[in-house]
Amino acid sequence: MTVTSRAVTTAVLAALLAVAAYLGPLWVAGAACLLTVLLAVGWARLLRLPAAGATAVVLLVAGFGGVAVAWATPDEPVLRNLPVVIALSLVLAFVAQMLRRGGRPRLVESVSGTTAGIVAAVASTGWVAAVRTDGGADLVVTSAVALAVASAVSALPVAGGWAGSLLAAALGAAAGAGTATALPGVEPVVGLLVGAVAGVVAGALRFLLDRQPALAGRLAAVAAVALPVTVTGMLVFVVGRLVL
Repeated sequence: MTVTSRAVTTAVLAALLAVAAYLGPLWVAGAACLLTVLLAVGWARLLRLPAAGATAVVLLVAGFGGVAVAWATPDEPVLRNLPVVIALSLVLAFVAQMLRRGGRPRLVESVSGTTAGIVAAVASTGWVAAVRTDGGADLVVTSAVALAVASAVSALPVAGGWAGSLLAAALGAAAGAGTATALPGVEPVVGLLVGAVAGVVAGALRFLLDRQPALAGRLAAVAAVALPVTVTGMLVFVVGRLVL
């Protein structure tokens, strides 16, 4: 995938998430699981880690476990059991390394990369937690629209480097504020804030991954496409808890 096609695909994923939030929490949970799958299948190749299959399994367990825990928690705080999921996923990551054969080359790199992947996969749980709070569906729609706009801006030829990241953040904030004016559950100021967060994530990750040589591979590109959407989920939930 080219830089432009990755940015456009991320925008499409964010738009689909907005549609899922409109349809209901169960659809958002399904979208979070899909994001976990996309991230897991290419994460090891994105970071050029050994034992790609084991890394994918660990990330799938972490992401699905986080979504299941958030969905099964009936009242606030929705994510109170998430640390247990993260802890067990870290144990599973070490077990996966112990089961490796052939001398376990690049062990530290593999463990640290898998740990980062666990955090990224679990972050998608934030979308599920956000949509289940008061006014959460409108918050998720606002954030997802802002992320879609910011990602689309990142696809423009003039959107490279720091200037492009700032442009994505600014237009993401504007899109968030504009979307919030049409929704009853989110104030325009809140929409501006979560839109800015989504824009910063989209612009920063595009800038960060621009020169990653592994992106020439298709699976690595798939993980890079899903990463901004998964990471934004937890940030939106945190911002929503602070301002709603």
